[in-house]
Amino acid sequence: MPSGQVVILTALNLEYQAVRQKLTGPQLHRHKRGTRFEVGTMQGTSCRVALGLTSKGNSSAAVIAERAIQEFSPTAVLFVGVAGALWETARLGDVVVATHVYAYHGGTSEDDGLKARPRVWEAPHGISQLASHLARLNDWADPASGHEDVPHVRFGAIAAGEVVQNSRISAEAKWIRQHYNDALAIEMEAAGVAQAGHLSGAPVAVVRGISDRADGTKNSADDRNWQPRAAANAAAFAARLAVELVGEQEETAMSQDGAASADRFDRSVSNTAHYSTVGIMAGSVTGSSVHMNSAPKTPGTTGLIAELNAFRAQLDRHRADAALDEDTYREALNDLDSALQTARSNSPESPKRTTMTLKRLRGLVAECPALVAELRPMVVAAGDLA
Repeated sequence: MPSGQVVILTALNLEYQAVRQKLTGPQLHRHKRGTRFEVGTMQGTSCRVALGLTSKGNSSAAVIAERAIQEFSPTAVLFVGVAGALWETARLGDVVVATHVYAYHGGTSEDDGLKARPRVWEAPHGISQLASHLARLNDWADPASGHEDVPHVRFGAIAAGEVVQNSRISAEAKWIRQHYNDALAIEMEAAGVAQAGHLSGAPVAVVRGISDRADGTKNSADDRNWQPRAAANAAAFAARLAVELVGEQEETAMSQDGAASADRFDRSVSNTAHYSTVGIMAGSVTGSSVHMNSAPKTPGTTGLIAELNAFRAQLDRHRADAALDEDTYREALNDLDSALQTARSNSPESPKRTTMTLKRLRGLVAECPALVAELRPMVVAAGDLA
């Protein structure tokens, strides 16, 4: 089941650090095969992120992506980093979001030449729509970057191969211009991640910052200037995309929970009316009209606080049964205490803050279905207090 978190993968340490700077409290998560991830929260949000490093190449990226998907069951996988621009439409520093990915090295050698046989993966419709919406809002860029030029977000194909492309006249460059002239950018990992997502059923988005033009003009001075900026721009857009993806998933889950609760209530009332005698307490009866007296409503905050206090015992039991490890248990207690504190404060912001904290707690214990089931009505109840 989706865990309310996003996996973000990068190929280079520079790209990894650009994403990591946006995380609060990253904690080491070691895969049984030795792969290391860091799991943290996007600053100022409840969005949980598992961050991993694949190193260069489609093969390595595919293996690590598959491993991350199996380990975290994420809402989506975002591959984030830098790429070379193939045409003049993308400026240095711009962000390219893949509408589809070409594995451009696929082909067949025949007597009359090499024929292209690419594999293609399209970006999921929902992610493409959300990314386009965020690009239109144009409020995702990091204001702390200090750069006056706001990067543009481009949407188009990305070509993924197995070589570093840095020429306009090489046989490889001519091949790409001949067969993939709609590609905006070129890199070496997107095809592997896209294939892993396809096989695992996980949505994949590829977000790349343009750091060079892949045309022979790339040099170390440009790399020192544009690689960090391009990586930071890609990380900023990917961070906003991740937060919105998790937010949409939580809204959908809450809507489904509310619909299920309403359905259970309707069936309960129907059964009661069918099998029982229904009595009405009224203030007065005039003719056929019934006039109701309003009964005092039990404060929702009191009930929510009681449920939160009872949830602590559930955490203790899961810890005793080894269903929760010690680190997760301690972090869950911190979130629970924070939810109790905000619920008791009765401030105008209390319902919103309590809801966000409970959502974060729900994502934290996502591997324990019983705990998730206990938290769902509490999330709805906290939202209803607003």
